[in-house]
Amino acid sequence: MTNDKSETKKYDLETRLIDFAVQIIGLPVSLPNSRTGSHLANQLVRSGTSPALNYGEAQSAESRKDFIHKMKVVLKELRETSISLRIINRAGLVESIPSPAGVLDECCELIAIFAKSLQTAEARLKTK
Repeated sequence: MTNDKSETKKYDLETRLIDFAVQIIGLPVSLPNSRTGSHLANQLVRSGTSPALNYGEAQSAESRKDFIHKMKVVLKELRETSISLRIINRAGLVESIPSPAGVLDECCELIAIFAKSLQTAEARLKTK
């Protein structure tokens, strides 16, 4: 194991995104078997698993601009997932575990992390 804090942070964020995706994958089975449930389930799985995958791409970015672009995609997908979760919560579509409210809390935390990371990355790009 390395003592490099940036490696630890990368790993922790990647792990959080993977754990988040796994939580998202578990939600659709709790949604009603209806047109609405199916639509939201499909949308949720797409947008909720995408951040982990796109974060992996960002780690192999070809330039700082490419990194920023890929991180913006991660943020966009997290925001889309947040809205889907809020719709599910507000409509009362899920009554059993896993709770979409807990997943929504994690989504909001990840949004805050990525928004701040993007702000920092864009500021660094301007200073170079």
